[in-house]
Amino acid sequence: MALALVIGASRGIGLELVRQYLADGWRVIATARKKEDVAMLAEMGAEAHKLDVTNVEAVAGMGWKLDGEELDVAILNAGIYGPRSDGFPMQTDFDAVMHTNVLGAMRLLPILAPLVCAARGKLAVMSSRMGSLSERNGSSGSLYRASKAALNSVLIDTAHQFANKGATFVALHPGWVRTDMGGNSATLSVEESATGIRRVLADLPPSEQPVYRDYDGTNIGW
Repeated sequence: MALALVIGASRGIGLELVRQYLADGWRVIATARKKEDVAMLAEMGAEAHKLDVTNVEAVAGMGWKLDGEELDVAILNAGIYGPRSDGFPMQTDFDAVMHTNVLGAMRLLPILAPLVCAARGKLAVMSSRMGSLSERNGSSGSLYRASKAALNSVLIDTAHQFANKGATFVALHPGWVRTDMGGNSATLSVEESATGIRRVLADLPPSEQPVYRDYDGTNIGW
């Protein structure tokens, strides 16, 4: 039975990914920060764990729980947008965004990579086109942009660290999705985004270099 791990699965795209993988008969391990969300994921049929990616003890504990698993797909979906206003950032906002979107990845990816390598699987982070340096066409959401650019850097470093060991590393842009983050005027439903993401991961050929893909499979420049 194929195995997928979704980190950050309490709502939106993460929750929909869990639903779709379960519906296709996969074994799914999923995490959430709140007890009630963990219970919901367990009721759906996932193996659910409580995890706050900013808590170093919780991250280490998750590594222990996953010991020996072989992950066909691992998706680091946990992330926040932060303040909607630009300009002079507050340290509390900076710390919250960077700790969640970047520090969590720096701690988790080296734990997850060997488990994905063991299955010759796909290790993905939920990035954003807003994190691209070469294709950037705006400046709004500068703190979020900075965090996603840094997340991409962490993924690339992890890919180099585990080069030629079997895993394929991918940064994903989920599209503009109708979630709490994307808002009601966004163009995609969570179902459409999750379906596209799963298709991209399924169709992605093995690669020695990390790749950056839109939910529809389009290549994005770093």
